[in-house]
Amino acid sequence: MDSERITYEQTVGPIQSPNHFLQLLTRDPWFGWLQPLSQLIVSIDETLDAKERLTAAMVDAVAKEASRLLSPSESGEGFSHHYFDALQRDPDVVLAHREVTKLFGHRKP
Repeated sequence: MDSERITYEQTVGPIQSPNHFLQLLTRDPWFGWLQPLSQLIVSIDETLDAKERLTAAMVDAVAKEASRLLSPSESGEGFSHHYFDALQRDPDVVLAHREVTKLFGHRKP
């Protein structure tokens, strides 16, 4: 989100406040491609906050969804293509991606 915010501000102009940024994230088509990532974060939060005991199957389901979503594609559409572009333009996105993929690498099949 930070990377996209910087790109937005360089292209469109400054974002006036955190509330303005939240409005843009939820309503502006510029940020629409981030919706699947937001949904994943909500899914992770709901899984962690569930009253039922966390199971390996629940963790696997969320991890598989995260792994699927965070697969960049130069020729893809939607999130995967925008994610590829973000990886190309921002080293911080590359570092964050590396950390997440390391987590997936440490999971047992």
